[in-house]
Amino acid sequence: MLHIDTWKRALIWLVCLAGLVFAMPNVFYTKVEGHNDALAAIEKTGETPDLREKAGQWPEWLPSNLVNLGLDLRGGAHLLAEVQVQEVYQTRMDALWPVVRDALKGDRDTIGGVQRVNAPEGELQVRIGKPEGIEQALATVRGLAEPIQSLSTPGAKDIEASANGDVISIRLTEAEKLASDDRTVRQALEIIRRRIDAVGTREPTIQRQGDNRILIQVPGVGSATELKSIIGTTARLTFNPVVSRGSDPDARAGVGNAVIPSMDEQGLYYTIETSPVVSGDELVDAQPSFDQNGRPAVSFRFDTTGARKFGDYTRDNIGQPFAIVLDNEVISAPVIQSHIPGGSGIITGNFTVEESTNLAVLLRAGALPAELNFLEERTIGPELGQDSIEAGKVATAVAFAAVLLFMFLSYGLFGLFANIALILNIVLMFAALSVLGATLTLPGIAGIVLTVGMAVDANVLIFERIREELKTAKGPARAITLGYERALSAIIDANITTFITAVILFVMGSGPVRGFAITLGLGILTSVFTAIFVTRLMIVIWFERRRPKTIEV
Repeated sequence: MLHIDTWKRALIWLVCLAGLVFAMPNVFYTKVEGHNDALAAIEKTGETPDLREKAGQWPEWLPSNLVNLGLDLRGGAHLLAEVQVQEVYQTRMDALWPVVRDALKGDRDTIGGVQRVNAPEGELQVRIGKPEGIEQALATVRGLAEPIQSLSTPGAKDIEASANGDVISIRLTEAEKLASDDRTVRQALEIIRRRIDAVGTREPTIQRQGDNRILIQVPGVGSATELKSIIGTTARLTFNPVVSRGSDPDARAGVGNAVIPSMDEQGLYYTIETSPVVSGDELVDAQPSFDQNGRPAVSFRFDTTGARKFGDYTRDNIGQPFAIVLDNEVISAPVIQSHIPGGSGIITGNFTVEESTNLAVLLRAGALPAELNFLEERTIGPELGQDSIEAGKVATAVAFAAVLLFMFLSYGLFGLFANIALILNIVLMFAALSVLGATLTLPGIAGIVLTVGMAVDANVLIFERIREELKTAKGPARAITLGYERALSAIIDANITTFITAVILFVMGSGPVRGFAITLGLGILTSVFTAIFVTRLMIVIWFERRRPKTIEV
């Protein structure tokens, strides 16, 4: 018979009430957003009267989760970057040279002296003093090869070596290049994410595309140029021995050395050893600070390994200049005055406070393993995003009004019940999006509009089935019960197939496609709930009060 247990009624109304409460912050979007930003700022920097006033715009005991607006609605920056993975090959060879040199020292009696010679990009070539010892030297170098941790190429080594006369050529194997490319892109992806998170942007999209490309979309950033300044700097910090200094940029550097300009002094160039004593990879902290003269600077601290190498070098090279190099420019080249144990120090230069803060952020996030080449960049202004929101509102309102009118004209009072359920359906959708912290995009709005049209399908099936059952003269209560029972299988079949499509779109798609899939999938769940449970509960309550002898659907 037409009956719903009390506990089921309470549960249905409780779900609807929870939806209203959690969706409500989106009605006061600006106030709640200001409240959330103020609380985050208070947690990060401490409380101020201004921040406390902003935080008081919304009661703390109410939910404050919002539906995040995507790039096309909020405005922001879009970048497509290509990671220059080949750069890592030469970096690996430069880092390998001291290891090879030290390994061959034990064979000096057999092979003579060891000298690095010019080699093609991505290759290390070493000349030995005694050509007759080439086989011994080659065996020693091959002994430095390490296995690659890869399931696709088990047993493969990371480097290979060959001999030609008295010269040994060392290069990465093809298997290691593939593994290195993958590591480089994944490392770049993580560092970009850390850099963007450090400046407090909301809901960025950072994902890999293809073998060596990264898609970056950040809502709320003023321009693509601003975003590039945050993530595009390689920020590779190294500490290198200084060979000489002068004013000639074309001075002969020698094998294993490089001539690079000074960042602060125009026309001054340093010749440095390319193999660093210690690098920014071994930094564990970097903070903006001030030097002894009150000028902006950056203090740093190395990990245990970096601290040991830094301390050993400063102990053995007192009185020698030491270059602090950032992205192939010498920030400063102080003379080592004394042993510096502990692995901490300070970087000085002609920084502004903002520059020292940004440099500290970049160093903490880590250096990009390779340079980024930006293939595509777009700036979406907030005005265009607002236009998209208004257009979405209009589209949703028109679809909503048309469906409400159609249902009322077609099914009368029962259509009114379906319309109330439809309104609750939209509320539940926004509540779910808010709780999940999902990002709403323009395709997501399209998913909502589509859901509005699909939401009444279940009610149409039920009401049409009730009409058919009324013709058998079994009475209105029995007709309503059978209408819901016999329409249920068709409703579930139709919505399951659509939900499967939404899941496939979410798994296989990216960006806007996922936004559409999320709203479509949530809309299916909420529309089935409101059609099967909410409308039935309203009809049961109405029937219990009126007890009509006949009904007209």
